[in-house]
Amino acid sequence: MPRVVGIGGIFFKAHDPARLRAWYARHLGFGSADCGAVAFAWTDAQDEHHPGITVWSPFPERTTYFDPSAKPFMINFRVDDLDGLLARLRSSGLQVDDHIERSEHGKFGWVMDPEGNRVELWEPADGL
Repeated sequence: MPRVVGIGGIFFKAHDPARLRAWYARHLGFGSADCGAVAFAWTDAQDEHHPGITVWSPFPERTTYFDPSAKPFMINFRVDDLDGLLARLRSSGLQVDDHIERSEHGKFGWVMDPEGNRVELWEPADGL
């Protein structure tokens, strides 16, 4: 059965994302990618040859990326079968975004939870 297998990322709106990233870098040692996100690398406890990342990223305060949610954050969950999970969520009558994004990072889909939070579902590309 398709399911969530971990947290892929934590995304939130910030008044001044660049300043906030600099604060985290200076005081907590966060690195930063060109896109402004921080990727925490880890290895699967069951398979040490299976790497993964969890992303932390502040977004501009006026981003529309979390829409239709009015919340200032979005959690990204790693999934093992995005298409299968989205089909199951749709068949349960949940509000699932029709758009699926495909990139070098993998496949992304979205569902709204009962409290109006946009939940991002990510099937990572190999090696992520």
